[in-house]
Amino acid sequence: MNGGASTARYTTLVPKVNASQGAEARVFTYKEGLLSTVAHDLELTAGRFEVDWSEDRVTATFDLGSLRVLHAVVNGQAAPNALSAHDLEKIEQTLANDVLHTSRHPEARFESSSVTASGDGFMLRGTLTLGGRTDELSALVRRDGTRYTTELLLDQRRFGITPYSALLGALKLKPEVRVRVSVPV
Repeated sequence: MNGGASTARYTTLVPKVNASQGAEARVFTYKEGLLSTVAHDLELTAGRFEVDWSEDRVTATFDLGSLRVLHAVVNGQAAPNALSAHDLEKIEQTLANDVLHTSRHPEARFESSSVTASGDGFMLRGTLTLGGRTDELSALVRRDGTRYTTELLLDQRRFGITPYSALLGALKLKPEVRVRVSVPV
């Protein structure tokens, strides 16, 4: 945000926040395909990330190797017992090695080019680097009680990421994932 009053809208945020300070980064995946009835939607969490706020800039860095499956999601509800420990481990390995290729691209990074007041929150515009590619991104950040939260749909293919697919495509994930980042005020 540029200029006096509009800047004050979010300067109450801690300048740098991460998961150990109550910030959350979640990724939601959605199944599709002929065999989708035997698959699960998933909720993932990033264990290591940092969001850095200054007067007119926001940067966020996410360690993709720290993504963990929290649980399956069934009919829109968390289903913590739907996956075994072995299933969780296998999904996380596949995500790191075959989908995100974290050995080559260990992090995702957002850098704002503008921060503009919008209601009780603000609009971020900037670039996201993911999978070795950089693309423009806009996100509306809303104040929700004692937190600022943004949620957006992200098409993995924009970043050269091939969504998970097995059994000749009969079991696969949709290319769009929902990403939610929430930080304390």
